[in-house]
Amino acid sequence: MLIRATGQNLRLAYLRSLESLDLVKQIDVSVIVFQPEFLFSGDIAALIYLCNPFTIVACVGLSTSPIENMAVILCLYGACSRKRFLKGRNVLPDRLIPLAAFGWVIATHLSLYPAILIIPVIFLLGCGPDSPPRKLFLQRHQQKEVLNQSKLPPGFSWGPIIHFAFWAFLWSVYVLVLCGISLKQFGGLWEMFKSTYGFILTVEDLSPNIGVLWYFFAEVFEFFRNFFLIVFHVNILFMILPLAIRLRHRPCYLAFVYVAICSMLKSYP
Repeated sequence: MLIRATGQNLRLAYLRSLESLDLVKQIDVSVIVFQPEFLFSGDIAALIYLCNPFTIVACVGLSTSPIENMAVILCLYGACSRKRFLKGRNVLPDRLIPLAAFGWVIATHLSLYPAILIIPVIFLLGCGPDSPPRKLFLQRHQQKEVLNQSKLPPGFSWGPIIHFAFWAFLWSVYVLVLCGISLKQFGGLWEMFKSTYGFILTVEDLSPNIGVLWYFFAEVFEFFRNFFLIVFHVNILFMILPLAIRLRHRPCYLAFVYVAICSMLKSYP
């Protein structure tokens, strides 16, 4: 349901951008959202995820990856919903930002890699799910004597980002306090970080899995192990900035690319 709702928000934002560029006529939102005979991209993505054999195997194997995936979708859904438009006015202005912050904190708590989703979330909250460059609107209307300012996309907004940062800090403190209380007899937070993030970064368990790192580090010489650990982990970081510059106007697609790269290069998929 969250994937479907996120897809509907993306489609609405995309069609609003086309309407602002005078590429489509007035949009009937009820046809897009409430017509059951239409099968849109969000529905297809939800069906593909639910029918994926790896999803079923992960659930049968009692893996935490479905919970991590749900947290990621919660984060993206909460961030996408801020710019949902209906008949020229904002609906759900900021009320789902705490949900987005909660999803991001939980996903990062379960696995280190979703932390990079903070970049597409910032773009989602600041610009919206679909924000073509302002120059497209100016070029489209440059032949007109008077430019309709209402059709220009809104500028970057820092208010929702500050709101998100506040809630992310609040959820982080809450999660860390709960973990500190529950793990006090097992070594506290430091032992938890060693057993979770440290385990992910050091790749100590070389049991076969669907990833690529276990086989590589099973064959590499121990002398070069630390060097290649740094190379593999930094490789993900090197892709963040170029992709963010190129796809800043499509933050949901940017998040999808980030998740795909991390899924291929993470230690334990």
